[in-house]
Amino acid sequence: MSTTCKESTFTTFFNQHASALRNFLYFKFGNSEIADDKTQEAFIKLWQNCKDVPIEKAKSYLYTVAKNSSLNEINHHKVVLEYQKTSRPLEYTNESPEHLYEQEEFRKKLNQAINNINETQRIAFLMHRVDGKKYHEIAEELEISIKAVEKRIHLALLEIKKEIENFK
Repeated sequence: MSTTCKESTFTTFFNQHASALRNFLYFKFGNSEIADDKTQEAFIKLWQNCKDVPIEKAKSYLYTVAKNSSLNEINHHKVVLEYQKTSRPLEYTNESPEHLYEQEEFRKKLNQAINNINETQRIAFLMHRVDGKKYHEIAEELEISIKAVEKRIHLALLEIKKEIENFK
């Protein structure tokens, strides 16, 4: 029996990788519901195929299954995501309306700038800045070199900076 099928090994593996996989999917596709669902589905599929997937290959298998499953569903959810982005109510505050407007415009511009950078740069950038992962952790998860991670994040920052400077 493969060690992946041992409940204790699988539970430990789940605890180590579920959050990172969920965040990876969220950063890649921009939808938390899809990220949550596809993370759960990937682990279910891993459990169902545990006899065929040795623990050494489980992480790669998990990411491949989750990514492919998400790609199959993402087109349907693009409309939902756009609606969610545009329908957020403003909270009550003591800030001036002009300041609130500028903040909202800057937030939109920043999100747009992040969305405009290419996918590989965006994923590395968000994994580092939002998830707080170190370069070597990102390199391991994406199966690339640390230098490639550094370059992707650097290029992402340059593109975001260029977009924000054009905003002023």
